[in-house]
Amino acid sequence: MAKANAAAAGGEAKSPIPAAVKKGSQHKEELSGKQKAAIFLVTLGSDISAEIFKHLREDEIETLTWEIARLENIESEERDMVLQEFQELMMAQDFITTGGIDYARELLEKSLGNQKAVDIINRLTSSLKTRPFDFIRRTDPANLLNLIQQEHPQTIALILAYLEPAKASMILAQLPQEKQSDVAKRIATMDRTSPEILREVERVLDKKLSSLSHEDYTAAGGVESIVDILNLVDRTTEKSIIESLEEEDPELAEEIKKRMFVFEDIVMLDDRAIQRVLREVDTNELAKALKAVDPEVQEKIFRNMSKRAASLLKEDMDYMGPTRRKDVEESQQKIVSVIRKLEEQGDIVIARSGEEDVLV
Repeated sequence: MAKANAAAAGGEAKSPIPAAVKKGSQHKEELSGKQKAAIFLVTLGSDISAEIFKHLREDEIETLTWEIARLENIESEERDMVLQEFQELMMAQDFITTGGIDYARELLEKSLGNQKAVDIINRLTSSLKTRPFDFIRRTDPANLLNLIQQEHPQTIALILAYLEPAKASMILAQLPQEKQSDVAKRIATMDRTSPEILREVERVLDKKLSSLSHEDYTAAGGVESIVDILNLVDRTTEKSIIESLEEEDPELAEEIKKRMFVFEDIVMLDDRAIQRVLREVDTNELAKALKAVDPEVQEKIFRNMSKRAASLLKEDMDYMGPTRRKDVEESQQKIVSVIRKLEEQGDIVIARSGEEDVLV
């Protein structure tokens, strides 16, 4: 895998929105992707559409805004067709994620018929091209570990980035300790991978497990990816990787640590741990941190305080009035830092997947 061991190459992803067609009320098959998207967003309403816009590029927002402005009356039949197409595509995507292309095609054929199933899968996967390494997602982790553990860390990182976090965490935990932090760092700093590198890695794996070749540039890896994986490994493996990253790349290590335990995860702590945390936390910071969380989180805190202390805290929250989200998040992060510090000191325990719920 000499070529596959090269660093992931960057590339511009192609926009999924096809070219626009003429204005006016048209049948679904005559609508462009942009027009369908515009109808879909208008149907969802301004609040939800605004949230969707936050995840789009500036040029995509401008294009969709223009298409929405060009819309005249939307026929109910036209709207229903667009919504039905969206539902079918999401259903197909769910089937593909669960069991792959063949599994998705089988289920869609049973529910929608043969031709409809083929049409949907073709639109969704660009002529049946799907995510790289789809063929190894149902491979036993132990077998996959034996297959890849002698490869270059960049190759291992590339493969793990395309696996579901649960399986990737099992493999990462079994790698030699000296490789774990290297692989974790490569996943966290990975962006887009060229089809040539993906094809080379898959070509080698194909000799043992059978695979498909894929051409699309696809995104994988990143900080969120390694955080998902580390959240599922045991504490010893996590600690070893974080400590190594702190020496090699302190900024990356800090960014990962910030996302490893979010404030809402405080509900996973037992009562004794929460009471220990509350002794270290400033009341004003706690009041701000609780301003924008689920009632479940607030109640967990209130239950571990005296009635008087809880009452005073609620009064502080009410008296504080509207608070900037940035200030709330800063207070939450301060409390998360306290929680992680107490865990590192052994004063509290954070339950993690893959660890026995036994205290010794």
